[in-house]
Amino acid sequence: MNPVAANLLAAGGEAPEGSAILFPASYDLIWGGLSFLIVLTLFWKFVLPRMKQVMDERSELIEGGIARAEEMQEQARADLEAYRKALAEAREEAAEIRTQAQGDRRAIVDEARAEAAAAAAAVTQASEAAIERDRAQVVSQLTAQVGAMSIELASKIVGQSLAGDSAVRKTVEDFVSDLEQMANAQGSR
Repeated sequence: MNPVAANLLAAGGEAPEGSAILFPASYDLIWGGLSFLIVLTLFWKFVLPRMKQVMDERSELIEGGIARAEEMQEQARADLEAYRKALAEAREEAAEIRTQAQGDRRAIVDEARAEAAAAAAAVTQASEAAIERDRAQVVSQLTAQVGAMSIELASKIVGQSLAGDSAVRKTVEDFVSDLEQMANAQGSR
């Protein structure tokens, strides 16, 4: 005998035979079915709508989160693209500024060289003019001294004073002038 049947016999009932042991009694089926229908109705009426509402809210929350994430991702892509574009523009602007600065540097250097060359030319020209003035002054002083010395030497040789004679002075000046021309001719060779 199986233990379930032994328990039923001990309780004072009849022992079911054969396959009747697997099926419950009809009153158990009725009360069990009725209880099941009541629980199913309560579940259907109260629990299922609330579960559906919670599931819908969760679904909306998840979908909203996904939509926000996609929106944020799209915004991040747009920001990244704007950043890259701004970076490219900044690089182009920096290259233009470098090119401009190099051009300005060349212009400033060329201008400074031109100014230096002009200043050097002006200094050279002023120096040459000063040298020429000094040379002319020295030549005129030397001519006067050579003339005076020639007249004095001639006076000593002749034995009389020739300082007042204008013809002698003219002769001496012509002689000194001839000497200068000969010196210039030899210097230019």
